[in-house]
Amino acid sequence: MNAHTASLVNAIILITVGGWGYFESGSPTSLIPVFIGAVLVLLNKGIKNQNKVIAHIAVLVTLLGFALIMPLMRAMEDGRTDAVLRILIMLSSTVYAMVFFVKSFIDARRK
Repeated sequence: MNAHTASLVNAIILITVGGWGYFESGSPTSLIPVFIGAVLVLLNKGIKNQNKVIAHIAVLVTLLGFALIMPLMRAMEDGRTDAVLRILIMLSSTVYAMVFFVKSFIDARRK
């Protein structure tokens, strides 16, 4: 798998699971991952075409996904296992995408 595919998978997961969270809780902050996922979808063509600027912007947007740590802590404290599951899914996909971004940057540096 390459960076643009991993980023697209991450975007789809963020949109889907973020939407699920919104419909479960009704909280507008649940839409933040949906927004991040939508931005990543828009950047995907540039990542696929190996545009360095767009790839770096996508990494920055992907890093925003790590802000899900705080809601994870609150959900764990409150005992909301459904929210913990959703957040762990989104964090896992974000880490997954970040690994492929780092790998692609290392490969590009070697060339």
